Amino acid sequence: MKQSLLVELNTEELPPRALKSLSEAFAAGIAKGLRDRQFLSADSVVTSFGAPRRLAAHITHVLNRSPDKPFKQKLMPLSVARDAASSWTLAFLKKLEAMGRRHMADIPVGTQEGADCLVVESDGKADSVFLRAVEPGQTLIVALQSALDEAIASLPIPKVMSYQLEDGTTTVQFVRPAHRLIAMRGHEVLPVTALGLQAGTTTHGHRFMAPGDLPVHSADAYEKQLQEEGLIIASFAKRRARIAELVRATAADLGATPIMPDELLDEVAALVEWPVVYESGFEKEFLEVPAECLILTMQQNQKYFALRDKAGRLMNRFLLVSHIEATDGGAAIRAGNARVVRARLADAKFFFDQDRKESLESRIPGLAHVVYHNKLGSQLERVERITGIAVALARELGVDAAHVGRAARLAKADLRTLMVGEFPELQGVMGEVYARHDGETADVATAIREHYQPRFAGDALPATRVGLCVALADKLETLVGLFGIGEKPTGERDPFGLRRHALGVLRMLMEKSLPLPLPRMLALAQSEFAGVKGFKGADAELSEFLYDRLRGLLRDDGYTAHEVEAVVAQSPARIDIVPSQLAAVRAFMELPEAESLAAANKRIGNILKKADGVPASFDAALLMEPAERSLGDAFAAVQPSAERLYASGDYTGMLRALAPLKLPVDRFFDEVMVNVDDAQLRANRLGLLAALRATMNRVADISKLTA
Repeated sequence: MKQSLLVELNTEELPPRALKSLSEAFAAGIAKGLRDRQFLSADSVVTSFGAPRRLAAHITHVLNRSPDKPFKQKLMPLSVARDAASSWTLAFLKKLEAMGRRHMADIPVGTQEGADCLVVESDGKADSVFLRAVEPGQTLIVALQSALDEAIASLPIPKVMSYQLEDGTTTVQFVRPAHRLIAMRGHEVLPVTALGLQAGTTTHGHRFMAPGDLPVHSADAYEKQLQEEGLIIASFAKRRARIAELVRATAADLGATPIMPDELLDEVAALVEWPVVYESGFEKEFLEVPAECLILTMQQNQKYFALRDKAGRLMNRFLLVSHIEATDGGAAIRAGNARVVRARLADAKFFFDQDRKESLESRIPGLAHVVYHNKLGSQLERVERITGIAVALARELGVDAAHVGRAARLAKADLRTLMVGEFPELQGVMGEVYARHDGETADVATAIREHYQPRFAGDALPATRVGLCVALADKLETLVGLFGIGEKPTGERDPFGLRRHALGVLRMLMEKSLPLPLPRMLALAQSEFAGVKGFKGADAELSEFLYDRLRGLLRDDGYTAHEVEAVVAQSPARIDIVPSQLAAVRAFMELPEAESLAAANKRIGNILKKADGVPASFDAALLMEPAERSLGDAFAAVQPSAERLYASGDYTGMLRALAPLKLPVDRFFDEVMVNVDDAQLRANRLGLLAALRATMNRVADISKLTA
């Protein structure tokens, strides 16, 4: 008989940023343990619950006992189990005795004794004695105890707490002290234990609006009871959705649009059990502070939802989420939060006013006192390297080198401001604000903000050419510098965000069509580290790292592994033309001749590998066989137009121009022996194949397109 199961842990307030993952892992862990033990069916539905003071799992269609499990176990080779008189040997009898089945020695082979039976069968080499038996199913109590222990042990707890139970002697370790445990199947209590607690049926409701014990009637009644009697929305997802709905509706009533990032919604959902939204505000004078500062202050310090008006301007109103339905309509709550945020915003205004008393340029020398890396020096030394790289890139791209140099010089100066010291997330943003205040040109100010872009996957790229130069320089300096001192990512560990920096470089080169050869860029960056003690060039490793990131980036864009490898295996210097090369490869693969040409190319490559160092040239006069003369003539007809198309950047046309080679190539391999005894003839045929392959692989290594 299948019924629903409920397991709940009541705790003290759980860490908000970990609640979602903890609740999901708790439910998933219990479900996995029971599924592995065959207590669930395909129809079983697992629901996780996570609120500030509870983790819970509800699972439908749970058996009270797992099915009996037939099994067959090899006991011993027949030649060892029986003696010459066909009696059981002492070794076999001891084996049965150790298994608690000594009585089976007295039962004829093949005769059923309850669920057990001894049989003689071949194990593939010789006859052996096997035990056929049935392992009785487990009870749910036993299985749930194991599943619960495993689930708790594997929770992604950010920081473990140690606390003592009421007996004053038992120490327990968990994310927060746990006070109650519920384990119910249908209406029945399952007497399991966890964290020193014995399972029961009692939980608690809202701390203020429904205090006291709340007996749970059944596993299926849990969620509804909590909401109606306990005034708690137990589901994290439903509570989050309710908050978003209330925030949008309240903002709409004010003619406003809420600023509602996912991270803030997640955190607020982890802080309240019964969400109620109130509106409050602050003095308009604080709107003189940059909007980004005010928004961060409200979000990070107070967990408020800032509001924008219909024109997109920040309003001096905000929404807060409480877990109390106040009898006075929330007047006291509104006033109290307005008072608290006023102090926070006053700090932000003070930082802003103080920072503007000094120019960004005056803060640059102070970067000498900010350590970047103990092997790479201070932030000032880093800024000097970034400036050198940025100016060199600007000259390569024909961008105003003076403006690029100025922007790079000022790019990190806001690290010495009070505002960035309080809100590190505003690096670059405040640099732009203060640069404009100082009278810097618009492109310089914008580049200070843009040089951190892209900050994350999918983030916007710098929109200005000056910003692109500084952003590239910043990321190249990081990559070259850290690879040069051996600080490379390993496994999932990437403390300096080098994968993110690499993807940023690649995206800028491709999406902004920057004609900068990768080896040239790395050489320019490396030259800035001359004289840095302990720095060793790591061009090969860094190039391989970048090409690996390029593979992943292109696969994420929808290209197949074969298409990507055909282009990236060539280690293209110009990353900006890679999209055109991939488009050409995709178009080539649609040709009826593509598969045959790709296979032939692969065969040519294998032949040339064995020959080692064959020059890509041949003498047409030495082509003796009709098939090789036919291929030579076809290649001579195709090559000039193919090379012209390649030189003009028409990579699709270039690969399509190879189509006429299909028949002569196939005929060549059918009729011509390449490795003949005549050394001159053999070398000429290899040279023909090398020349053919060099032209075929100008855009991509088409041999990679075969399975």
